[in-house]
Amino acid sequence: MSRRAPMSPALLEAFTAEMAAARAPGPAAERWRAAERAHILSQPWPWPHTRTHGAMLRLALRDRDMCEALGQLVRLAVAAPGSAAGKYPDGNTGRTRAGLTTPMPIPDDLAALLCEAGIALRR
Repeated sequence: MSRRAPMSPALLEAFTAEMAAARAPGPAAERWRAAERAHILSQPWPWPHTRTHGAMLRLALRDRDMCEALGQLVRLAVAAPGSAAGKYPDGNTGRTRAGLTTPMPIPDDLAALLCEAGIALRR
């Protein structure tokens, strides 16, 4: 298990803003988009990654989406170990429909934050 430096201030600020947007009232699609962006930012760090899946589980339950909720329970179990071991698919949105090990394109603004924080992206 490798130790990773804490989130950079800019990345932490972006992660915190996305998590707040995921919890804010409003259309479900906007909350999910924010949670997915928070997930991409959080993957290298065990605790933030796990927190993101907790937020996604709450969204799934709020939406009464039991398939998504079940998928989030699985992801809650593997998020921290996967992050700690550096075994996570870059850009994965964290949703059940994305698949556990499927890498996905990273939005440019998030890729820049991750690169500035010293995270090597496997593009």
